[in-house]
Amino acid sequence: MTPDALAALYGAAFPDTRGWSASEFENLLGQSGVTLCTDGQAFALFRVTVDEAELLTIATHPTARRQGLASALLTRAEESATRQGATQMFLEVAEDNAAARALYVAASYVTIGMRPGYYRREWKSPVTALILGKQLVAAQS
Repeated sequence: MTPDALAALYGAAFPDTRGWSASEFENLLGQSGVTLCTDGQAFALFRVTVDEAELLTIATHPTARRQGLASALLTRAEESATRQGATQMFLEVAEDNAAARALYVAASYVTIGMRPGYYRREWKSPVTALILGKQLVAAQS
């Protein structure tokens, strides 16, 4: 996906947040350790630094939700991060994002911290970010 397509999909997936611009996506994709997994209707963007991976964002177009795309991309991201040497994955999720939280719980992520008032939304009160983590296991040969 192009940076423009990523920005458009992100904006559709998260209409009540400040979107990421095409130039922000382009900048991220040019950074060392950043990997994009996509299927056209959804994407996962993560970064590996030494033995840690951080899921920067995962987004699914509203018309493609509830089809398992995010779950499949999360699995692909974890497998790719493991191949790149990561032994753990971290992410942040808005406390009020029940669908995303259910995705991460189903994938065995656990809450390891929080950032009160982290997500600022237009016309809404700030929302706490939950910091989740998971140990990654390399596939057995």
